[in-house]
Amino acid sequence: MMCGGCSDTRPATAEVQAITDKVKAQLEEKENKKYSTFKAVEFQTQVVAGTNYFIKVGVSYTAAHADVGSGARRCQDRGP
Repeated sequence: MMCGGCSDTRPATAEVQAITDKVKAQLEEKENKKYSTFKAVEFQTQVVAGTNYFIKVGVSYTAAHADVGSGARRCQDRGP
């Protein structure tokens, strides 16, 4: 992985699920929705001044993407 580049996509881990759980309320507020299911599916990381996480989250009826970190920007546009 080049400096500032994203890692390969990997299956979500318990650590990534814990991060996902921490941002659930923020995403629900932003989207004005409540999710009964909120499970991390896969993720990428980007190491810059800290680590950004790009997490694909399985929600009640579809998938959402949570970009977590300071100044996080998606490495690739994957759509909904």
